[in-house]
Amino acid sequence: MSELNTTQAPPAILFVDDEATAVKYFQRAIGQLAPVVTGGSVEEGKALLDAHGDSLAVLVSDQRMPGEYGNELLRYARERYPHIVRILTTAYSELDQTVEAVNQGQIHRYIKKPWDITALRMELKQALELSGLRRERDQLIREKLSVMQKQTVAARIGMVQALSVSLIGPGRFQPVETYLAGANLAGAKHPEPDWNRMDYADLVGAESQRSGAFGHAVSVKLAELRARLSGRGAADAVAVLAEVVGGAGTGTGADSAVRRDGDAVTWTAPALLSEFIEKPVDEAVSAAHAGWLAALLWLEEAGGALQLVREGDAIIARAGARGESFASDRLAVWIEKLSETE
Repeated sequence: MSELNTTQAPPAILFVDDEATAVKYFQRAIGQLAPVVTGGSVEEGKALLDAHGDSLAVLVSDQRMPGEYGNELLRYARERYPHIVRILTTAYSELDQTVEAVNQGQIHRYIKKPWDITALRMELKQALELSGLRRERDQLIREKLSVMQKQTVAARIGMVQALSVSLIGPGRFQPVETYLAGANLAGAKHPEPDWNRMDYADLVGAESQRSGAFGHAVSVKLAELRARLSGRGAADAVAVLAEVVGGAGTGTGADSAVRRDGDAVTWTAPALLSEFIEKPVDEAVSAAHAGWLAALLWLEEAGGALQLVREGDAIIARAGARGESFASDRLAVWIEKLSETE
């Protein structure tokens, strides 16, 4: 097995064949096109992919080798390193396995041995060019994804603010501040749209439906709290929060993940605080999470507030002082913070 010199610039070609003569022949024929790294088995090929996957542009694998066949290596590469152009080569007429590899998208080309050197070089040159185009495409997708992620975070934070305004009136930013602080302490990550399953229009439609369902759940819960807790005030904040969030019951362990500890409420599963902000568009928000925002809106009307802190793997909420004022750009600050990439 020959290792790739990491000081060499990509693109590089990985050639896997158990025949030493074929390896030397391939290196002489293709070495001028690009750096060539070689392996003698499927196992070695997988190891080289894992070690140098980002630096490899093309994989050429023989089919018949000791142990596993080459199409297994090509399948492995397709699943883990889809940017690599995959080529199968063999001296045998194994039509069934070759057709299977093509149908499963495991290979870009099938080249039969013995090679025609001129044709082989042309095939590898085209494969290198295709790999370059794939890298450019992937970069554009990453840039598009980054913009879309930030737009999604901004829309979701805007939805929380709009809910607050519509349900308890303007100029009352404390529940939004506490809600977003909780999401941040929970380590909220920006949601990643699945471009393989939906285009932009589908994504916008799904986001709208998800946000509408969340808003409706919060509105219904707040109305229930107003009716049920009409005689209680801010002094009961911790007890009310424990009742609302700890008793929401999502069927996924929410009850045990939220508990009251004296004058505090503890989340042992902090992700419950960031569901709406970070979950993918196809994952609905739990009743416990809708209850969390509804409880904050009720508490604002009752004249109270919560202070959140992270202690190890848990988040603790206690009664706290309300903010007297919030900067006009506070929402923009939260959007920037919660859409940061790692």
